[in-house]
Amino acid sequence: MTDLVAVIIPAGGSGERLGAKIPKALVQLAGRSLIEHAVANMAPIANQLIVAAPSGFEDEFQRILGSEVTVVTGGSTRTQSVKLALAHVRKENDYILVHDAARALASTDLAMRILDSLRAGERAVIPGLAVTDTIKRVDGDNYVTKTPTRSRLRAIQTPQGFTRKLLIKAHSSQDDVTDDAGLVEDRGVEVKVITGEERAFKVTTMSDLVAAERALISEVNSEMRVGIGTDTHAFSSNAARSLWLAGLFWPNEVGVDGHSDGDVAAHAICDALFSAAGLGDLGSNFGTSDPKYAGASGLQLLAECFERVSAAGYVINNVSVQIVGNRPKIGPRRAEAAHVLSMALGAAPVSVSATTTDGLGFTGEGRGISAIATALLLRSAR
Repeated sequence: MTDLVAVIIPAGGSGERLGAKIPKALVQLAGRSLIEHAVANMAPIANQLIVAAPSGFEDEFQRILGSEVTVVTGGSTRTQSVKLALAHVRKENDYILVHDAARALASTDLAMRILDSLRAGERAVIPGLAVTDTIKRVDGDNYVTKTPTRSRLRAIQTPQGFTRKLLIKAHSSQDDVTDDAGLVEDRGVEVKVITGEERAFKVTTMSDLVAAERALISEVNSEMRVGIGTDTHAFSSNAARSLWLAGLFWPNEVGVDGHSDGDVAAHAICDALFSAAGLGDLGSNFGTSDPKYAGASGLQLLAECFERVSAAGYVINNVSVQIVGNRPKIGPRRAEAAHVLSMALGAAPVSVSATTTDGLGFTGEGRGISAIATALLLRSAR
């Protein structure tokens, strides 16, 4: 390869629409963050990789990406982030590809086809897919003003490729655009559209993340494993003991006795995940003999469980947990509980349900609370 290529990946998305409290690029997908997937797919064609990270997360990005990737502080917009990254592009690079971390599954092959078109003489090349829906242009009052011809429309993706000098000149503009090709178009330069990829879709919502995970899993033969876990704790005689359940604090409720915080839902999920992965159970991983876990929160145990299951090569397809007891009332906080548990498991799908036992048994008599969980794991065949 005689021509050298720099790849810029702006990664400043907040991840709010994914329900994450971390930058979108750090959200987990099949055991690796979105930014790790994006970098891995672009690395084979790159002489230089530059990631524009959100302010305050530079060290975290550098740690997970390694010293071979240049991490810079991004701006408040995508355009600003690209402009800041351009200042770090080495002069020997002939071409620059700009890629969104949210399109983590865009393949090396797609990047190579972009590059091939640049080497064939194009100055700006972007991938796109034919639009299958009818598109309407509307005015401010939502009245249709025009129906564009669908055959001439393309849904544009990344990576987008440019000659080095062209992209640097384009970013001398003060305009803020949604993609770099827009700046190039404004300069009157022809932009070539090549066929994109279905897998290069943008991960924006939780359903997108699930679709991305399924896309990864479908590419290889996978092993499916199912696990079941249960946990039970008695309500404490200490009225000052706090109740933690399904990752949530429940005010005005007496907690349960236990070595950790006694979160039966979180513990049952850990048991189910360890069982499915063949990694023992809750006790063998977080035993009462280990002082590290004295008073540990259920969310802490879930996060460590997720790390161990992921390290064993498994992807969480989904988790379901049912809480059994007379109190607290789960319904009003069901969605909140599912969200918190999901975030502790790398945004894996989690469903939460609850039931009573009609006054029968330990839980029905109000002496304690229990939970039963099931987990479905997938592992790529080796």
